[in-house]
Amino acid sequence: MKERIVTGIVAGALFLGLCLAGGLWYHLLILAMSLVGYYEFARMAKLAPFGATAIVGYLGVLWFVFPWSLLEIQLQVSFIQIMWTLLLLFLLVTVFSKNKTGIQLVSVMFLGVVYIGTGFSYIAESRAAADGNGLFWTFLLFASIWASDAGAYFVGKKIGRTKLWPAISPNKTIEGALGGVFIAILTSLVFSVFSGGILPVGQALLIGLVSAVIGQLGDLIQSAYKRVYGIKDSGSILPGHGGILDRCDSWIIVFPFVHIWGLLPY
Repeated sequence: MKERIVTGIVAGALFLGLCLAGGLWYHLLILAMSLVGYYEFARMAKLAPFGATAIVGYLGVLWFVFPWSLLEIQLQVSFIQIMWTLLLLFLLVTVFSKNKTGIQLVSVMFLGVVYIGTGFSYIAESRAAADGNGLFWTFLLFASIWASDAGAYFVGKKIGRTKLWPAISPNKTIEGALGGVFIAILTSLVFSVFSGGILPVGQALLIGLVSAVIGQLGDLIQSAYKRVYGIKDSGSILPGHGGILDRCDSWIIVFPFVHIWGLLPY
């Protein structure tokens, strides 16, 4: 428990400090987290983390999360060009390895690039929002996600009786999940009250609801993936907390969801 608390304080202070500062250093932190996350993803899939397949994956994640705009680098390639090239490279691995690395494995690793790359890229982009309120939007989403996690845990511990999905995550309960939704919505409404009018109440309700529901689904996604491979944690980089993907499983689903579906009012 002491190790968990110390890690939480140190890692939390570093993350929040760089988030407050914003700019290149925060973006580079998110980039580093994304690459570590893909390393964990490869290890969970029983793939050599620095073999040819993994290297193609790192390049894909790097393309997604690299701070191109902050460094004023103009890319001359389209999204579809990059994605198709990545797909081709993954498929070529199966050819050059003579199927020692099979199509099932490279398919999973391609999925990991999109899953991890888009997730962390939108975490970084939220802080650099075009309306100048990036810190507000970033804290809104993090606070809603964390409130959902805390609400689900404490409500579940107190009154949780009905298992939510025991085959995937045996400790989660329906009562806890609903408690998480309620606390997340309440948190987003508090942000609305102090937003100076940039976050309407209706939008706050929607963001709180989505952060809780999609965030909890993100947690279940990672739990399901780990259960397939028979492991408890995605990694051990955060003593007492597990790996990057263990800590960010909700983040990398919620952030892209609210951006892709245009739920932030800017």
